[in-house]
Amino acid sequence: MSATRMRQQNLATVLQLLHQQGALSRVALTEATGLNRSTVGDLVAELVAERLVEERAPDAARRAGRPSPVAAVTSHAVAVAANPEVDAMTLAAVGLDRSILLRERIVWDAPPTPEDAVADIARRVAAWTDGPLADHRLIGAGIAVPGLVRTEDGVVRDAPHLGWRDVPLAALLHGTTGLPTAVGNDASLGARAEHLFGAARGVDDVVYLNGGASGIGGGVIAHGVMLGGAGGYAGEFGQNRPGIEDAADRRVPGGVLEDEVSRARLTSALGLPGADDAALARALREPSTPAAAEEIARQRRILATALANAVNVLNPSVVVLGGFLAALAEQDPDGLAAAVRAQAMPACAEGLEVCSASLADDRLLIGAAEAAFAPLLADPAGPLA
Repeated sequence: MSATRMRQQNLATVLQLLHQQGALSRVALTEATGLNRSTVGDLVAELVAERLVEERAPDAARRAGRPSPVAAVTSHAVAVAANPEVDAMTLAAVGLDRSILLRERIVWDAPPTPEDAVADIARRVAAWTDGPLADHRLIGAGIAVPGLVRTEDGVVRDAPHLGWRDVPLAALLHGTTGLPTAVGNDASLGARAEHLFGAARGVDDVVYLNGGASGIGGGVIAHGVMLGGAGGYAGEFGQNRPGIEDAADRRVPGGVLEDEVSRARLTSALGLPGADDAALARALREPSTPAAAEEIARQRRILATALANAVNVLNPSVVVLGGFLAALAEQDPDGLAAAVRAQAMPACAEGLEVCSASLADDRLLIGAAEAAFAPLLADPAGPLA
């Protein structure tokens, strides 16, 4: 291996450690990388010069002897993250330190065309780079799409609720803004974010389900690796046929999971059309009518069965729920977990934890930003640095 290639790998190792683990002293970096202190010092200095990392004085009271400087990633490097849905698009400027520097929600009267969505993103990028992000380094864009995405080229194969099919979304945004663009399935990106930084951090076997206005998607992590499947489309839990024990619980003959466990059905039952996730969560805690309470109970029964099936097949340590599914679970988290365990094979459910996404409303944006940051994290001295 050439000296240049080795240095590139060492820079990437240091930047990835700081990005994923948070602030670390030079001593801790030396221990984690196996490099000598002078090499670590040189690498940190190079990352500081690129404004990707900053160093600060340590808390001298916390250790004896000469304290080691502490390095941390900065918010100077920024990714634009977007999550288009049928009713609105959320955009954010996400720093390399995972800080949300800017956030906007664009409401639509009807699902947008891909070109309309790209135009909205481009307008925000132009306004941000001319204004609050003028002193920042824009690394790229990441888009979390509720549908099937071919990740290698960012083509949206099918986002049925948006009406997008075989759309070269990454190429469209890159051609409009010049930004390197990564596109992925929203739930898969959410699963990655929760695995790296959230409720599933440090867990090797995870099932993640995300509930949004467009339906239910998911992601699976097995032995620490995200499962993509042959085409990269793994995790479409919402399209599975749900097991429904009581025929009275079925609302759509032959329907799939997202037909039965539905955000639109919840907001309709609660009398809250257009409610955001926070308002929905509040209403779910205290349903206003017996009919609303029954709809909540019905959806929880079906969700529990779907999760039990996933537990039997995949044997995860943790099931993480995001979006309206998290709000549905939090109405009675212990009860939902018990219902899942009661329907799963006992051995498969041993030690199982069912929890909500700890990154909450930021999970999809952070996941999209991670996709945009990937080239920088792999090569900090490359053309993006």
